[in-house]
Amino acid sequence: MKPYKVVIFDWDGTLMDSDKRIVACLKAAALRADLPLLTDAEYRHIIGLSLPIALSALYPNASEWQQKVMDAVYRWQFMEANPTQMHPYTGMIDLLDSLKQAGYLLAIATGKSRPGLDSVLAETGVADYFVLTKSGEETACKPDPLMLQQIVDALGITVADALMVGDSVYDLDMAQRIGMDALAMTHGVHDAPQLAVYHPVAFCDDLMQLKSWLLSC
Repeated sequence: MKPYKVVIFDWDGTLMDSDKRIVACLKAAALRADLPLLTDAEYRHIIGLSLPIALSALYPNASEWQQKVMDAVYRWQFMEANPTQMHPYTGMIDLLDSLKQAGYLLAIATGKSRPGLDSVLAETGVADYFVLTKSGEETACKPDPLMLQQIVDALGITVADALMVGDSVYDLDMAQRIGMDALAMTHGVHDAPQLAVYHPVAFCDDLMQLKSWLLSC
């Protein structure tokens, strides 16, 4: 018998290789707001947070006007203007299809906006695999565990029935705060030593490893 009924995925850095696109959009937004460019590593570190929280973390001394400009320009860049490519990690469709056939319910808990999430779900054609999706701007920002609590409540399950799969410290911290098991993906924005602090039940380097791990549970 499977130990979990539901697998909850983060999106960026977990199922979608999108960090280069996000970094490029953040740089474009910073320049438009007359803010200094930071390193790629600094921009990558905030991937997973809701956009307003991420911008405040990157530029805590920005004026209200600069914050509004960055927010608007980032959204426009990501949704329409930026040419930087992003793509699902290898094996995403096979993973989701295999887990669904094995009887798992699948959900998403992401820091993305609802328009951003809906856009990438439509672009990749995987929306129907997920019984529930939570956007970071619809609830509390990670690592607050509210979105996980809302998912388990909506599905009528307990925290012990669910597994959080993520690539960032925010994903794993969120799960730890609510007492939910978490699995760390090492192909995303934070590396294994950073993720190990939160004692995940396993580490996977790619989605093929994740599929094997979950189907062997």
